[in-house]
Amino acid sequence: MRKWILIAIFFVSLLPPAVGQSDPVSSQFMFNQMLYNPGFAGSSGIVCATAMTRQQWVGFEGAPSSTIFHVNAAVRPFGIRSGLGLSIINDQTGFNNDNTLSLTYAWITDLGPGKLGVGINFGLLNKAIDPSWNIPAGDMFVPPEGDPLIPGGKESYIAFDMGFGLYYSTPDYFAGVSVTHLNEPEIKYSKGTPYVARQYYAMGGYTLRLPNPSFELIPSALLFSDGSMVQLTLNTMVRYNKKVWGGVSYRAGDALTGIFGIELYNGIRIGYAYDFPMSDIRKSTSGSHEFLVNYCFDLSLGRSSMRYKSIRFL
Repeated sequence: MRKWILIAIFFVSLLPPAVGQSDPVSSQFMFNQMLYNPGFAGSSGIVCATAMTRQQWVGFEGAPSSTIFHVNAAVRPFGIRSGLGLSIINDQTGFNNDNTLSLTYAWITDLGPGKLGVGINFGLLNKAIDPSWNIPAGDMFVPPEGDPLIPGGKESYIAFDMGFGLYYSTPDYFAGVSVTHLNEPEIKYSKGTPYVARQYYAMGGYTLRLPNPSFELIPSALLFSDGSMVQLTLNTMVRYNKKVWGGVSYRAGDALTGIFGIELYNGIRIGYAYDFPMSDIRKSTSGSHEFLVNYCFDLSLGRSSMRYKSIRFL
C-alpha cells in the first residue's frame, strides 16, 4: 500500500494546475459516476436516481453553478442484459448557461468475477450566452461589436452531443474509462463557430475491509483530460456500519475537499462536500458547496423482502 501511495504522490507532483472544463465538476464523483461514464447505467442491477446541486466559489461573481439529475435502471429487452438512463444537466458559468438532455444505453455482460458495461449516451446540448459588457473608456479598449469573434448580445444554439464509456465492477472494486462530447459538437453563434472539446475520464475505487467489521476504507480516484491538460483527484473515505461515511479528497492544483454522508432509515442517501480552494481564487471566495441525494429501489416486487444496497453508493 505504501508503494502505491508514493507512486500516486509522484504523479500528482507532475500535474499542471487545474483549468476550466466543459463538464460540471463533482467532488462526489464516486456517487455520481453516470455524469461521466454511460457504461455505469444499470450496473447496480436496480433503479437508482441521483440529484446534485453545486455552488462553486461562493461569493465570486459569475462562479460556476450546476444542477444535475440522472436516473438509470437495469433492464432486459429481448433477454439482453442492459442499462437505460436519463440525464438532465444545467451548468452556469459567467455569461454562459448550458443545458443538456441525454439518453443512455449500456450493454452488460459478465467478465471474470464482475460485469462489464459498454455504454453510449446521446442527446441535445443547448449552449446560451447572455453577456453584460462593461467596457472601460479609452481608445485602447475595443467593444464586442468591434471584435469578429465575441458575441455582443444574447445568443443560443442547440447541438447534438454524444459520449461513450466502459465500466467494470465487482463486489470489491470498480473501474471505468469514458469520453464525453465524443463528436465535438459545434456551436454556431453569429460570430465564429466554437466547439466543445472531448473530455476524457478514467476512474476507479476499491473497498478494503478493516479488522473491525463495522468499518471499511474506500479509496478512489478520477483522472480527467481535455487533450491539453491532465487533472487527478484522489479520495479516501471511511464507512461505518454501511450507513455513515466521511473522507477527504485532493483535486490537483484546485481544491482540498471534505465529504460527509448518511443513509436515512427510508433508504435515501444524502451527501455533502465542501471544497477549500488551493489556488489564488481562495482570496475571493469562501469555498464551494455540493449537495447530493440518491435513492435506489428494486422494481421486482415480491421477489425478496430484503432491500438491495448498491456498493457504488456508500
